[in-house]
Parts: sequence; structure tokens; C-alpha cells
Amino acid sequence: MMKPSLIFILFLLINAFKIHGAPMENEMLQISDATIYVDKEHRKDLVKVVQVLQEEVQKRSGILWDTSKKLDKGDKWQVVIVLEKYLPDNLQKELDQLDNIETEGYQLSVIPNEKKIIVYSVGRRGALFGVGKLLRKMEIRKGEISVPKDMKLASSPEYSIRGHQLGYRPKTNSYDAWTVAQYDLYIRELAIFGANSIEIMPPDTDDDETSIHMKLPAIDMIKEQSRICDDYDLDVWMWYPNLGEDYTDPEFAKKELADRELVFSTVQRLDHLFVPGGDPGDVEPDVLFTWMDKVAVLLNKYHPDAKIWISPQVFRPTKEWLDKFYNHINEKPEWLGGVVFGPWIKTPLDEMRKIVDSDIPIRRYPDITHSLSSQYAIPRWDLAQAITLGRECINPRPTDEKMIHNTLDQYADGSLSYSEGTNDDLNKFVWSDQDWNPEIEVIETLREYARFFISPDFEEDLAQGFMAEERNVQGPLLINEHVQENLLQWRQIEQRATPEMKNNFRFQMGLIRAYFDAYVQKRLVYETLLEQQAKEQLGNYKKTSVDASIAACKKTLAKAWEERIDQQYKVRCDELADDLFASIGAQLTIEKHGAMGGRGNFIDNIDNPLNDVAWIYSTLAKAEKAATEKVKVTLIEEVLQRNNPGPGGFYDNFGNPASWSKVQFNYDLDKDPGNLRTPRVSFGVGLKDKEWVHEITAKGFEGEAAPVSWMNQVTAFYDQPLSIKYDNLNPDEKYKIKVAYTGRFRSRMKMMADGAQIHDFIKTGVQPIYEFSIPQEISKDGSVTFTWTCGEAERGAQVSEIWIIKE
Repeated sequence: MMKPSLIFILFLLINAFKIHGAPMENEMLQISDATIYVDKEHRKDLVKVVQVLQEEVQKRSGILWDTSKKLDKGDKWQVVIVLEKYLPDNLQKELDQLDNIETEGYQLSVIPNEKKIIVYSVGRRGALFGVGKLLRKMEIRKGEISVPKDMKLASSPEYSIRGHQLGYRPKTNSYDAWTVAQYDLYIRELAIFGANSIEIMPPDTDDDETSIHMKLPAIDMIKEQSRICDDYDLDVWMWYPNLGEDYTDPEFAKKELADRELVFSTVQRLDHLFVPGGDPGDVEPDVLFTWMDKVAVLLNKYHPDAKIWISPQVFRPTKEWLDKFYNHINEKPEWLGGVVFGPWIKTPLDEMRKIVDSDIPIRRYPDITHSLSSQYAIPRWDLAQAITLGRECINPRPTDEKMIHNTLDQYADGSLSYSEGTNDDLNKFVWSDQDWNPEIEVIETLREYARFFISPDFEEDLAQGFMAEERNVQGPLLINEHVQENLLQWRQIEQRATPEMKNNFRFQMGLIRAYFDAYVQKRLVYETLLEQQAKEQLGNYKKTSVDASIAACKKTLAKAWEERIDQQYKVRCDELADDLFASIGAQLTIEKHGAMGGRGNFIDNIDNPLNDVAWIYSTLAKAEKAATEKVKVTLIEEVLQRNNPGPGGFYDNFGNPASWSKVQFNYDLDKDPGNLRTPRVSFGVGLKDKEWVHEITAKGFEGEAAPVSWMNQVTAFYDQPLSIKYDNLNPDEKYKIKVAYTGRFRSRMKMMADGAQIHDFIKTGVQPIYEFSIPQEISKDGSVTFTWTCGEAERGAQVSEIWIIKE
């Protein structure tokens, strides 16, 4: 028999492990028979809060909690929602032990011996957020409701502005397909996670007037959105760009004011108007602020307390433009609510906070919806994923969002995110939780997200699955072992999932990304191998013949679409895309689901080529048409030797991780997540006279096929320098630099080498490749740092490839 002392020691060790090792499971109390009590004085104020609790519990459990007009004596469970601490002493003492709360905060306490759950707040909003937290903590199943036995907490939001943009317009990837009821539910769900603001849009934006998906005219839907927000007592913001050409023209201004009057008079609640300085629109600050004086009068006619917030968003800012803007801001016009920091603002947020007077609030407008060509792009993303997932894919980025939020949160008063649909759904809830409390661990948010929205029985599996999907986009896809592991995890969940889960759009979004990522990775491995084999066959032209080697090369490359692999993954993605269209209106393809090109239609990109087939085929097509064998051989060698810098030379593609060590990255991402002070890897070849990239394709300049190495590049925004250093050059050799300038920007750019000018400002986007001699005295110490800078009012310097070649 084991000695008692030894048993005691084991007991201590086991409990120590429970405390310090794996998380202990909370003991759950069954509260299925609960009622809801609100004191008589506040019942009218809390009707919506009680409705939320009843409906959310009933839809998950099938149980409708009745309301009670009196406090029970403890015979059965009761949820007590109070705005004032007029409680019996035995209940009041439980709340007195908790921390005090501020506006919009709540105290939440489970009292087992009294069979009471107390939700206390100082106002209606706090009651809603307290009930929201209760719902997130409960485990609700069919016919069964339980709550953690030891739940006692007091919580107040860190930031006063917490919300998201829900624009009813065609450009979005799902919002335009929603009904009034869907907006009501989604706005409620955001409030349950602590959002206190929703941003809507006027009918006229930089978009089409309507879409095939819209259930109501835009003017009618924004009326409903405003009403819904007012029902939940949430602030209504409206993003309203200036798209006109001349706001100094009296007749034009009269028409624009008439358009705004229709909008302002339609919505029953409007607390804040957000007017971007640009993106879209392009209005000089003096004109902009004079125009806002007129808009403010009209706005306050219908919404007397509403304020205007304004941002210095502008694609090509000059110092003069920014100086004028901030001078106007610091004059503090009566209508000013604050300044907004969003995409395409040159001034870093910490600098903005210093420039703008301290009593002027700043709101963040973070782009959490886009994965490339965006404010916070996926850092150093693999090209294969950028080509296929594109700009507006389903994009769970929980740890990135926390990092981006917490790097800059101290400089602002909170945020309303920039969103184009449900693709960023998970990011919204992470961001709201961080605006409430930046100390919250992301995994806790994901557990609540999975528990409340999908199933408490799969809470941990789903939370870890969403976390793992972010790892799918970290590092080179070719060797990312997490991708196939992640699919195995999601498929195991899928096999056990209930019918309700399989119809849940949030589960469907996680599942489709797991299948999609695994399929693209398998294709990348396959097509990389095919390209290698094809080039080896092409290189045999001396042993076989020129024509035979060309034919063999093309035949091997064609296997990518003639002998496709793992089609079961693609079929599953197509099925899930249909499911998402049915469940939430997600438009993942153009033809079948009516998506806008370059927006959420990433399923259309699932079979986009992942190797250099387009450029190789194009070059070999020229060889096949060539009149002489010599020209054919020259074109074959162009394919085979494209990246070869020759003996003693250097070659780099700056979309490739192998070349990043040469780039001078000035700050880590956790100090500069928007890359306003340090370079980033970006995507897109760029077409002549066009400066926007939604999809990454092997097409560039005049529309001809482009090599994949032109599809990504290193970029430095605005006029910040882009520096690339080469070491180990031979001091006795003379070199030239061959450089590829590709990318979405059309900038005036000059190149220096250790302070000496290599070329003056040239306009990029006209031709891709340039060559310049490097003065030998520059490289005599064996090292050269090349630096590119742009002129004022340019969008940034971009370099995709460099060859250092011995002359």
C-alpha cells in the first residue's frame, strides 16, 4: 500500500501541474431553468438588452428564458440585470468585492449559493456589453445552458471608440447581399463583443450605384442600418468622401449639398461624419475645410450634436498639403470631432499625435480586410499565395491584428476598422477585444468566438485551428509544414461536425481556407518541379534539336493543367464557396456568385499559374516563329540564362526571402506595422499608365507576358529611402548594375551608390529593365550601398531585381 505522505505529495504535484501547466477546466453550473430580472425603474431602458439575452440563448438551446418581476429567493437560477446597486445586502456585497467600473463597463458575478448571476452597469450600453460577456462565457447546447461557477469580473473598455465599417455598396464581397435582418444580427454580434460604433456609407461613393445582390436601394438600407444601431444604442458614423471636381463652384456645391441633405435627413441617428481628405477624392485643404463649414451646417440641421472627423489621406502628398491640413485642424473649427488615421496617410501615427493638439481626438481607421496593396499587408508574403488568395481573401490574422493594434493604440482614442465584407470577420472580433482591453490574449478571444458562434464542444479545436491558419501565410509556402497539418486538423473537425456547424458561415470560412491553402501548396510543389524538368529538357537542344527541346519543354509545363493534381481539394473549395454564398452572401467567384473582379473572388484564382509558364511560353512562341536557328537559340538561352549574372556577378529577386538580407529594413514590424518608415515586400507587375493592382498576374507594361520575378518587389513608401547593400565585390573589377523597376507605382525615382548619383529622376512604369555603369572608385572597398529615393508627392520606390555584372 502506498504511504499517505506519498499520496499527499502526488496530490500536490498533480494540482501544481493543473495550475502551472495545462489550463484547468472551469466547473460549469447548469442554469437552464433561469429567469431574467430587471428592476421596474429600468425595464423600459433595458428591453433591448433583455431581448438580446433571450434570443441568443433561445436560438442555441431552444429554451426561452422568461422575465420575472421580482427577485427570487434562490429556488432557481436568475439573471439579474441592474443599472443601480439597489440589491439586497447578500447580493450587493458580492459586487462590492469587484473593481469599480467606468462608463460602458460592467460587473459580472455568479453567486452559486443564491443561484444568481448579476450583471451590473452604469448605463444601457454597459448592460449590453455585460450581457454580451455573459453570453460569450456560457456554454449553450440544445436543451442545456451552463455558466462558469467562479465567474466574477469587472471590466471597462480601454478606448472610447470601438467599431467597424459595414458599407452597403457593390464593391464589398458580401455586405451588398444582406437583408435588414442580417445587418441587425451582425451589428448585434459586434456589440456582444464590445463594439459601440458602426460606420455606414452614403448611396453615392466611388462605386456602382447598385448590384445584382442588393435587396433594397442603398438609401433605404442605410436608413435601416441607422435605426438598428439606435435600437442597440450604438454610435452611427458615416464615411462620406468628396468625389466632386470643384467645391468652389456655387452651382456644384448646391447640388452636392442637396445630395447630402437627402442622406442626412433619411437616417434617424448620425453621431459622426468621417470625411477622407483623399482615397477617394482629391481636395486641397483650404477648399476642403471651407467646404466642411457648409456641410456642418446641413449636418447639424438634422443631427445637432454630430461632429465631423477628417483625415489627411492622399495618394501623393506634398509638405505644403500636409502643413495646410494640420494648421486647419489645430484651428479647431467648431464642427471638428477629431482626426482619422487610415490608409494612405504619410504621417506616422506617433508623429500625428505630436502635430495635432493634445485635446483633439484621433481615431484609427485600420485596414483589416486586405492582404496586399493595403495599409497592413501580410508581411513578406509568399508570391504563390498572393497570386491565388489575392487582395481580399478570407484572412484570419489574429496575432498580426493584436500586434498592429498594440503597437499604435496609445496614440489614439480607439478605432473603427476599414472592412469590405465578411472575409475579415475573425479580425473584427479580435480588434474589438483589443480595443476593449489590449491585454487580452488572442487565443482567449478565439475561444469565445468559437464557443459562442460555432459550438462549445469544438471551442479549443476551432480556436487552435484559426490560429494555425495564420501560420499558413508565414514564411515560404514551398517548405511550410504547417499547411498540410492544418488541413488534417480541420478535416478531423469536419468529420465530427454537426449539420448546424456545417451550415455555419464562420466554420465554412475556416474550412475553405484550410483546403485552399493545402491545394495551392501541393500545386506549388508540383509546378516548381515541372518548371525545373522543363528547363532541363529545353537545355538539351544541342543533344536533340531546337524544335524538339522546345516541344518537350512546353509539353512538360502543360502537365500543370492537363494532368492536374489533388482535384478533390479544389472540388471541396468550390462546394464551400457555394455554401458561403448561400449562408452569408459571400461572393467568391465572378461568374457563379456575382463577385467584383479583384475583390473577394479568390476562388477564381485557385488555378492561377505558380511558375514561370506564361513568360516561358511567350518567349518560346517567339522562338517557334523565328526565321533562323540562331535567333531560336538566342531565345532559348534567354529562358535558361535569364537570372545568370555571369561569372563573379550577383543576382537578387527582392520578392525572394533569400535576398532580403541585403535590404536595409530600418524597423521591425512591431514598431512600424504600416511600413511608413521601413520597406516592405509588395506585389504586382504594373501596366503602363495604370496604378492600381487588385490581382497579381503575369502581365505587365504593354500587356505582354511577364516573368514571375517582376510580380513582387521591395518597396519604400513616399520619399523614404530604399537602400540595398552588396558586399564581397572585387575591388579590382569594374561592374555595371542591371535593375528591374516593376510594381504598381509610377514614381519619379533616382538611384545613388554610396552618395554618388547613378541616375537622376526617371519615371518608372515605362520600361522594366535599365542598365548603368558603376564607377570603379565606388566599389573599390568591396562594398556598395545603392539607395533609391522618390521626388515629392510620389507614392514610393520599388525594385524587383538586381544583377551586378562584371563589365
